Amino acid sequence: MAKENLSPRQRMINLMYLVFIAMLAIQIDQEIIRSFNDTKDSLENTRTLTQQKNKMFEQTLAAKAQNSPETFAKNYQNYQNLKVAIDALVNEVNAQKTALGKDAGLKEGASDEGFDFNVLNNTEASTRFYFQGGDENSPSRDAQSLIKKMEALKNLIHTIFPNNNQNKPLLDRVDQSMATVFATKNQKRGGKNWLQYKFYNQPLVAALSNLEVIATEARNIQSDALANMLQEKVDADIKFNAYQAMVVGPTVVLQGDKQEVKVVIGTYARDVQGLTISNVDRVADGQGFKALNSSAVGAQTFNGAISFTDAHGKVVSLPFSHTYNVIAGAQEVKLQSGALVSATKMNVLYRGIGNPVSGSILGADNSTVTLSASGASVSGGRGNWTVTPTSGNTVKLTISGRDPKGKVIAQSFDFRVKNIPPPVVQIRGSSSPFMPASSIKNQTVTVDMPDFDFPVSFHVTSFKVKVPGKAAMTISGNSLENAASLFTNLRSGDMVAIFDVHATATGLGSQNVKSGAAAVINVQ
Repeated sequence: MAKENLSPRQRMINLMYLVFIAMLAIQIDQEIIRSFNDTKDSLENTRTLTQQKNKMFEQTLAAKAQNSPETFAKNYQNYQNLKVAIDALVNEVNAQKTALGKDAGLKEGASDEGFDFNVLNNTEASTRFYFQGGDENSPSRDAQSLIKKMEALKNLIHTIFPNNNQNKPLLDRVDQSMATVFATKNQKRGGKNWLQYKFYNQPLVAALSNLEVIATEARNIQSDALANMLQEKVDADIKFNAYQAMVVGPTVVLQGDKQEVKVVIGTYARDVQGLTISNVDRVADGQGFKALNSSAVGAQTFNGAISFTDAHGKVVSLPFSHTYNVIAGAQEVKLQSGALVSATKMNVLYRGIGNPVSGSILGADNSTVTLSASGASVSGGRGNWTVTPTSGNTVKLTISGRDPKGKVIAQSFDFRVKNIPPPVVQIRGSSSPFMPASSIKNQTVTVDMPDFDFPVSFHVTSFKVKVPGKAAMTISGNSLENAASLFTNLRSGDMVAIFDVHATATGLGSQNVKSGAAAVINVQ
């Protein structure tokens, strides 16, 4: 152009072309920067949506850990540790994005509502932020912190999830997205290491986008990990690699009643490859159904096996067994042979003490049977009660319950109420013992209720003693030693009377008992 003899007009036209080409190049750069910025904003929106999805998965895992701690508690604890590492990395990225933009002079909201081309195209900010003094071989503290948290997350994922086919996609994703070195011989790409390649002499918008990719990938890894922790148990249930067959059905059946049980594999599964269930009437939706045999009274058992094909094509067989009792219904009881004899006069309850009473209703669960009484208090349950009459000469006991069909059954029984028998005063186990006068002072006074079926014991607290020719003496306690002066002049044939005996009873409500009878010692 310089050698040609151009007119001033042609020179002006050529100059205008040069300016136009320069302006076009600037415009292309602006569109590239704008596209980078839009991509960054799109990644931020995607990360927000992923975080919301993760919260729902997290709630599901927490509920499973609470309901089935033996299966999901460890997964939930591992997830909590993983979440801490991911949050730490994402918070680091957010903090660096903010600091990097501020250092570059990017106005808040400029990348969203406005478009600051000069700042977003600036390459000095990222170089200065991630490399000390702009030296590409001297990573800054922020760069080292970012790399450290990425490596920590990658190592934690490999610690939590074993290297198997199910976890391979997650582990591969972590190794790729959290890599801080290139998988090449010299660990460089285009002559640059990972940190230099991502941030050295890069426009601000590119550095911000690279940071957002790291944060978004961290949340995606969190989502994949949650899915694996939930999916692990679901797959195990379907493959039946750690569970057993289950039979669900009643354990008590009325004779002639129609009942059915279900045979299932652990956690319910609708579609299992190669599923067969032996000794059942039909199979539907992964369940076996069998009509129970209730033609005969007594214990009945049926068994079989569930077979299926696991994920490796291997046939697995799980045996099952179920035992149930067939009992007679109310109508059949009337037809059964046999007899029942009841001594009605012996239906006696003793007043003032707890009388043990047992009862049941044929075909009803004892835990639901109740007993009530008029004129008495009732305590206990499950077929065994204690009845304590308070007043009156009779008590009506009413036992109530429901039969297996839910019908209420109630029946009343009359019992007579009697006072406890009077206690008997004894010396040496007899009410009229014989002994020398010199032995009387060594004796103790006792009280007993011979042939009384309740466990009762007595402790004598006082009594009176009378010998011929002398006034009666009141003695505290149960020993005759305190009355020794009365026995010095006794002769053979004399009688010593022990009467007005007071005693405390154990087994009779600790009531104070006064014996109406007396004991007589015959002097030898």
